[in-house]
Amino acid sequence: MTKKVRLFSAKSCPFCFLVEEFLKDKKIAFEKVMVDQDQKMADYIVKRSGQRALPVTEVDGKVIVGYNKEELGKVLGIIV
Repeated sequence: MTKKVRLFSAKSCPFCFLVEEFLKDKKIAFEKVMVDQDQKMADYIVKRSGQRALPVTEVDGKVIVGYNKEELGKVLGIIV
């Protein structure tokens, strides 16, 4: 079953780039949302995560804040 993955990112976020590379390396399809270009989505992810930190990855509704390969792997059901 394919999981819905969204990466909330910004141009000035180096850890966002690391999450993006991790997802690409693992061949995980994802939607990239640039919150620095979309205030509505920026507000949405602050409400969902409870903070302003990036990156935020949303996997089937579960929110992961920051670059945490182990947590991402666990939620995605893959070995890291």
